[in-house]
Amino acid sequence: MRVLVFMLAMIFLPALAAAQESGGVPGPVITKAQGDQCVADTDYMRRYHMKELTHQRDETVQSGVRTKKFSLKECVACHATTDDGGKPVSINAPGEFCASCHDYAAVKIDCFQCHATKPEDGRQATALFPMTAAAEPEANQ
Repeated sequence: MRVLVFMLAMIFLPALAAAQESGGVPGPVITKAQGDQCVADTDYMRRYHMKELTHQRDETVQSGVRTKKFSLKECVACHATTDDGGKPVSINAPGEFCASCHDYAAVKIDCFQCHATKPEDGRQATALFPMTAAAEPEANQ
C-alpha cells in the first residue's frame, strides 16, 4: 500500500507543483477595455469597484451629483465589446467583461436590472450622456 501511495505521489506531485507555480486555479478570461487607461489602477478596481459604484449611486440618487469617474455608464462604454457585425455585446453576456469575473466569483450582477448593458450605437458614454461630462469640475473627476 505504501508503495502505491508513493507511486501516486511521484506521478501527481509535479502536476501539483506546476499548478501552484502558475497561480493554481485558472482565473477568468477578461476582455481588454476600449480605453487607454481606467479611472484607477487595475488592482484597486478589482478590489473596490463595487464600493465606488455604490458611492457613485448614493451621490447621484441622494445628492443629485453626477460625475464621470465611477459612472456605470462610463464603465459600460469602455468595457463593452462588439460582435462580428460591430454591434455592442451586452456587458453581462457570458464571457464578457463584468460577467467573466462575476461568474467566476459566483457573484450575481444586479446593476443591469435597471441600467443599460451596452452603449447605444457603440458611442462613448460622454456622447450619450453629455450632462455627466459637465456635471462636475475637472479637478474632482
